[in-house]
Amino acid sequence: MIAHNSSTVANKIRLLIVDDHAIMRGGLRKLFELEDDLMVVGEAGSGEQALVLVQSLRPNVVMLDLNLPGLNGLQIATMIKTAHHDTVSVIMLTAHSDREQVLHAMRAGASAYCPKEIEIGLLLDTIRLVAQGYYVIDGKPYSARAIHDWIEMQVEALTGSHMSDSGEHYAPLSPREMEILRHVTHGLSNKEIAAELSISHQTVKNHMTSILDKLNVEDRTQAAVYALQRGWVRGLTRPIRPDDD
Repeated sequence: MIAHNSSTVANKIRLLIVDDHAIMRGGLRKLFELEDDLMVVGEAGSGEQALVLVQSLRPNVVMLDLNLPGLNGLQIATMIKTAHHDTVSVIMLTAHSDREQVLHAMRAGASAYCPKEIEIGLLLDTIRLVAQGYYVIDGKPYSARAIHDWIEMQVEALTGSHMSDSGEHYAPLSPREMEILRHVTHGLSNKEIAAELSISHQTVKNHMTSILDKLNVEDRTQAAVYALQRGWVRGLTRPIRPDDD
């Protein structure tokens, strides 16, 4: 475990906890408050609340659940890093863990990816490392250069080609693409999505093409299953509709 000294309020690591389960948030708060160099400055039950609190509370580290109502953790991580690139580190804490998911998270802007069954000592070490500007995967710290190389290596392993040649495979979905994918998992056709979002049918089809390419899947059903299995969206409300022209 990383050693640390007693800290004044001014130099404590400021934490924001984002999870839609109050029990989970409360447990993490109690855990962190036992550490003299950590300070929980706020809690959020949704990604939208988190964005507001990041702006007002200025945390150093955001503990972010992946599976949230509304905007999911990948979307929130991207928004946080876009707005607060050098000042806020995001730790993705999730029950969904596989190599592709880790890759999505790191490309979306996360500084670390931790399963919820992580050992307490390792989680605390991860917080301290990302607060110093490191990236952490499987408990191992990486510099910015090293994490770029790791991402490139993972893309090559998953796609069989170098990242510069592999297009958008495993790149983060844009907010609009994630919104469209969520509508797909709710059983809407492309035409229905276009009407719901007040955009053209062709625009939806273009976004779907991009989604399939980024996720490296063949059709909208596979894309929906991919998102559901990884906790990006919550449950099917209607069967997946086939492509429409």
